Amino acid sequence: MPMDAPPDLATLSLSDIARLLQEKKLPPVEQWNPDHCGDSEMRIARDGTWFHQGSPIGREAMVRLFSTILRRESDGSFVLVTPVEKLSITVEDAPFVAVEVKIEGEGNTTDLAFRLNTGDIVVAGRDNPITIRQGADGPHPYLAVRGGLEALIARSVYYELANIALDEAGETPGIWSGGVFFPLEGSA
Repeated sequence: MPMDAPPDLATLSLSDIARLLQEKKLPPVEQWNPDHCGDSEMRIARDGTWFHQGSPIGREAMVRLFSTILRRESDGSFVLVTPVEKLSITVEDAPFVAVEVKIEGEGNTTDLAFRLNTGDIVVAGRDNPITIRQGADGPHPYLAVRGGLEALIARSVYYELANIALDEAGETPGIWSGGVFFPLEGSA
């Protein structure tokens, strides 16, 4: 079954994005509970590259397909799950990377739509918050995607968000999306 190419975020309005999100149907992985079958021999690197048996998966459509059956378990581990099998997958940081942002509005009426490396689009807001965690090498920004899965916000995208926060010069540096304020200062 071929997968559609991801949309070009720059050409979409927020109403277009909302429509696409409403139309998107993901497999109900949270309802599937087969026995654990083993290891998928797959790994998702910190930069979002998917590997199988040490080699990068070069087919974008294959990565997009696998990403739809990815689930985070209650113990924090990651699995690829179908109705009949569950396989472990190693995730170095976050399973997705937010590689592009579309910004509409300003101040507390701003909306931020992120395109992930898998082509998925996520709009930051109450259900998809932005968090910052401090690491030894500086802040690491994340976007909640679904079911405990997160996207690491790419450094270039984070700089766009930081510029918005600086332009608005609020008491606490941060950004708005979906009527929610997200501070850009991380927790230790």
